[in-house]
Amino acid sequence: MLKDIKCFVLDMDGTFYLGYSIIDGSLEFIDTLKNQDRDFLFLTNNSSRSGEYYVNKLKNMDCNVSKDKVFTSGEATAIYLSRKRKGKSVYVLGTEFLKDELSDYNIEIVEDEPDLVVIGYDTTLDYEKMSKVCTLIREGTPFIATHPDFNCPTEDGMIPDIGAILAFIEASTDKRPELIVGKPHSEVVESLLEKTGCKRDEIAIVGDRLYTDIATGVNHGILSILVLTGETTMKDVESSSIKPDMIFDSLKAISDELKINY
Repeated sequence: MLKDIKCFVLDMDGTFYLGYSIIDGSLEFIDTLKNQDRDFLFLTNNSSRSGEYYVNKLKNMDCNVSKDKVFTSGEATAIYLSRKRKGKSVYVLGTEFLKDELSDYNIEIVEDEPDLVVIGYDTTLDYEKMSKVCTLIREGTPFIATHPDFNCPTEDGMIPDIGAILAFIEASTDKRPELIVGKPHSEVVESLLEKTGCKRDEIAIVGDRLYTDIATGVNHGILSILVLTGETTMKDVESSSIKPDMIFDSLKAISDELKINY
């Protein structure tokens, strides 16, 4: 199944690194791809940071990549807004990094009377922000979310992600976002195909989460590879209706497979 893959689309948190610690064998995996003339792209649902942030973070782990090798759900959301909600003003529940990514695509960000609310993974969240966004939504302002993840893996375990924020909003307003952009949804896949220039059968998506990374492959005809370095365990796989095409212990194990067979 790996023979004709031209580009490996890699999740970051829980797949390539945990927090600020690179997972053993991740750099070796990148070297293997380069040696076999295969490409790669980092795709993260984490919208609390920008692409530039991740470039610098990877550099500190001795992984030197250009910004075009990193694609965030924040950038995917900006692309969606610029194409399908052009001219709409937005209120952003998110970090300054997310606001910067939206601003790079000339999205108008406002504090009052927005046309649309954008919910991101906001690590600067406080009760005042939550109250304001719930009021806007309760009053009828439509809203979208950058991605659906419930938890974010770190060196110290899982911490609440945007899914927990959306649950708070739903409990208060009885409303769900009209669109979620990031993995496993179609908007991010369309942007991904455009960015890589590859066909669906030339891409493999590699990640540690069944309901985002693996579901992206399953739902959209892309080879899905689960690594067991993050959120998902084999017990989770056994009890889930979402089944990956392939399962490896880590990126290093994929690298070993590529070296042996290709």
